[in-house]
Amino acid sequence: MSKGTLFIVSAPSGAGKTSLLKRLREEMDRLVISVSHTTRPIRPGEVDGRDYHFVSRQVFERMIAEGAFLEYARVFDHYYGTARQPVLDELERGYDVILEIDWQGARQIREKLPECRSIFILPPSREVLEQRLRRRGQDSEETIARRMRDAKAEIAHYDEYDFLVVNDDFDQALSALKSIIVADRLRLSRQREALADLLRQLLA
Repeated sequence: MSKGTLFIVSAPSGAGKTSLLKRLREEMDRLVISVSHTTRPIRPGEVDGRDYHFVSRQVFERMIAEGAFLEYARVFDHYYGTARQPVLDELERGYDVILEIDWQGARQIREKLPECRSIFILPPSREVLEQRLRRRGQDSEETIARRMRDAKAEIAHYDEYDFLVVNDDFDQALSALKSIIVADRLRLSRQREALADLLRQLLA
């Protein structure tokens, strides 16, 4: 079985990335979404090991010292990171792995695993992005303003990615993501190994 591909997916908050990836995982086989580690407190409704691996600062910093992360960052006094070994293990099993990370984490990943593929999800407009943030009903005006500023800073790095997908229509955006993954699975480097027996028969 051929080795899987690591996909980086980034987007500003409110672009719909999490909903898209949830559906993508449900509808595609041999696809996993990496679960990050964090030191922030668990929130109501979250499940340890499903939403994040919730660990203490001491544990996280020990993992940093051990080189256990593919990427990590400190955001608003809390650490977030992607553990190296679980990702590499899934790739070796032939599974495609998706990392939901920002542009800074994406840069770290590209340095270590340059063969990865990266996708940036854009909102259809700033107005729609703000509407989606307000529709959540979770954030103050100050937080929404900060998220909009952060969105502009995140989007400024779009040209570092391999693919751009606009999430205007959910089903169309989902179809685009599927197309990217299917096309990657059909690459010669992956198909040569997967179809080795067929190729031998055809060329006998």
